[in-house]
Amino acid sequence: MKKKTGLKLSKIISKIGKGKLDPLSALHELGAIHSPEKLDFAKLDHTRKNRCGFPEFIYGEGKTPEQIIRIIHEIKKRGHPAMATRVCKDAAKIILEKYPSAFYDENAKVLSVFSGSRKKLKGKILIVTAGTVDIPVALEAKYTAQACGCNAEIVTDVGVAGIHRLLSKLKTLHGADVLIVVAGMEGALPSVVAGLVSCPVIAVPTSAGYGASLHGLTALFAMLNSCANGVLVTNINNGFGAACAAARILK
Repeated sequence: MKKKTGLKLSKIISKIGKGKLDPLSALHELGAIHSPEKLDFAKLDHTRKNRCGFPEFIYGEGKTPEQIIRIIHEIKKRGHPAMATRVCKDAAKIILEKYPSAFYDENAKVLSVFSGSRKKLKGKILIVTAGTVDIPVALEAKYTAQACGCNAEIVTDVGVAGIHRLLSKLKTLHGADVLIVVAGMEGALPSVVAGLVSCPVIAVPTSAGYGASLHGLTALFAMLNSCANGVLVTNINNGFGAACAAARILK
């Protein structure tokens, strides 16, 4: 096994020397050489951090608690932070029996197991919600940003129906390096916020709202058609994706 590993390593080094392989791809291939035995139901990407700047995450919905436990175990073996999104309360209860020191937020449906110190990126991500009902999505974004090594804070319930609430937070908004704006209903808040700041604005539509909100489609279309230039829009309720995008911007 050692001889085989040595041959692979020498090939990688040779490719780098000949200019046939860039350093980032080489890191990926080096990680693949030492990858642990593959799970029978998942192929974990342990070198994602080398390529993308953030670790392998777990999408919990649709996975059994036992599968999530096995994935966490493999990720922790590498010394990486393990975080799962969309984990229901019943599944979390089983996982916490195995990892009692893990953190779980029922509102955000996020479960995380961190070990050791994590280097934080310079800069701040500010997550803003239009209403209280949008907080679970904002929390998912916050925990994801923190897992990526970012500084993240939340400002809640500053929707356009009471514009004075937003205007009272102008100083806080201007102190952010990236803004994630989470809103349901008519989805107007990102347009207003983007007209007040110079930093990147990532809009996250949520499924909050009455019948004609169409489970978030109305907010999504409003954000895609924003009259404020340069607003980036994620999928509905995708706080996770917004945080990953913000982390890429900060890096």
